[in-house]
Amino acid sequence: MKNLTSAFVALGITLVMSTACTGGKGNANLTVSGLDPAKFDTVINEKQVKLYTLKNQSGMEVCITNYGGRIVSLVVPDKDNKPTDVVLGFDNIQQYTDTLNSPSDYGSSVGRYANRIKQSKFTIDGQEYQLKANDNENCLHGGGTTGWMNQVYDAEQIGDSILRLTIVAEDGENGFPGKVTAVTTYTVTSDNILDITWEAETDKATIINQTNHNYYNLSGDFTKAAYDQVLYVNADNFTASDAKYIPTGQIRSVEGTPFDFRTPHAVGDSINSQYDQIQNATGYDHNYCLNTYKDGKGDDTQVCASLYSPQSGIFMEMFTNEPGVQVYSANFQGVGRDADIIRKHGIKYPKHVSVCLESQKFPDSPNHPEWASPVLRPGEKYFSHAAYKFSVK
Repeated sequence: MKNLTSAFVALGITLVMSTACTGGKGNANLTVSGLDPAKFDTVINEKQVKLYTLKNQSGMEVCITNYGGRIVSLVVPDKDNKPTDVVLGFDNIQQYTDTLNSPSDYGSSVGRYANRIKQSKFTIDGQEYQLKANDNENCLHGGGTTGWMNQVYDAEQIGDSILRLTIVAEDGENGFPGKVTAVTTYTVTSDNILDITWEAETDKATIINQTNHNYYNLSGDFTKAAYDQVLYVNADNFTASDAKYIPTGQIRSVEGTPFDFRTPHAVGDSINSQYDQIQNATGYDHNYCLNTYKDGKGDDTQVCASLYSPQSGIFMEMFTNEPGVQVYSANFQGVGRDADIIRKHGIKYPKHVSVCLESQKFPDSPNHPEWASPVLRPGEKYFSHAAYKFSVK
């Protein structure tokens, strides 16, 4: 079984009517999560932007805008069968596009390279490439404001519970080589799984490392820090980072450190630890070396991480074929001017309000040949997969 996607297809995907929401008048047009699709209906760079809604018959709803391939809301039933939105975000397209006053990577399909590249440069076949620096001297998430999370994808509805988003990135975009065509596919299955695949091809040797950047708070209460959320990560090691979040090259054991989530426990247990890696990031912002990845291959039929809210009873299991997962505890939310930004439902987010679980190649992997390579060459096909399964307990 190559991946979970094929397994889900074999089991059967519930096909429920799911279309691009085109706006309208009155509350009848609001999504289950309370979004008004009309607030996402606009044109950016001569491309139409809309809000798309995927649903199943089990109470799951996922709303996605083709601006940055962003998941705007994700609703699943809690232990009392109450529809609960579990991801952070805005309720209008203006705030997503205002990268000066409300910059965010909320829910985005990050590309061309997720996470950081040291000093914004790397070498392929002896040729050095200089990238756009947007995080001190480093390149973060493909260039940030001009990366894929702030571009408009072409959207196509496939069936009733599948959304396919396509982007074409030109050679030299933000310094990256190669013209790349990339496709992100979102599928909502009958058993409350959000399944995401990323595929890409290039006409020139390049690097690619895509991910989804949902910020999860499974309690559904975004006014409080996610300290009680119980995290599990199937990893014996993590990549240590310096004060600028760049891997030092050292692989550290989680044994005896605040990074040991092999036995599930609350995120808040050690988030204020004096351990150097916690202090550097003021929380968690680190790549875990997954035990589900061995001998150059990831097993996306095994749980690589999970998150659970005792408050709502919502339990999320994660699967991926990638070697790493970035655990980020929203360390910059509610800090400085961010504290005054109003998000969905009129809420101002506090620090540590959520947990991100981002499938990925290791950060700065183009500069670490000993790690799984992000290099994609002409004639090759990039394929990355992540799935998030929701239930209650």
